[in-house]
Amino acid sequence: GDVIHRMLTATQYIAPLMANFNPSYSRNSTVQYLDNGTVFVVQWDKVYLQGKEDMGSFTFQAALHSTGRIVFGYKEIPVPVLQISASQHPVKAGLSDAFMILNPSPDVPESRRRTIYEYHRVELDTSRITNLSAVEFTPLPTCLQHQSCEMCVTSELTFNCSWCHVLQRYL
Repeated sequence: GDVIHRMLTATQYIAPLMANFNPSYSRNSTVQYLDNGTVFVVQWDKVYLQGKEDMGSFTFQAALHSTGRIVFGYKEIPVPVLQISASQHPVKAGLSDAFMILNPSPDVPESRRRTIYEYHRVELDTSRITNLSAVEFTPLPTCLQHQSCEMCVTSELTFNCSWCHVLQRYL
């Protein structure tokens, strides 16, 4: 988005493993990406934890597929993730989404107050992140996949969506 805000980045993320990594520690450490139009992959290769370089290097990746599927792959995890200190940087693995609303401030009418609403979070059990493991997220069906009133009304989705003829979209 156009707005980068500290709290927004804390609540909006796709994180195979978020920790205090230092990619500049070694010439062999890289963060690379690939986008072939069907999948976008980011790989952290041989990265070390800041101040804990003696723990060893980590290699892992996130693959975002155009179908909505997300795969986290873990090649080298030299220590249990639960042993990584969160004192300098949060340690997280998972997905989170939020949105921000700018509201007029009651105290100063010409200023705006940012309010962030986190509406969904999936946290991985970090004790299960090990060498040569993977996690796959598969998107659930939504009303947005329907292109017509008929498709929406005859859908077998378990929630109540309805087609709006005026807007030509689902509600």
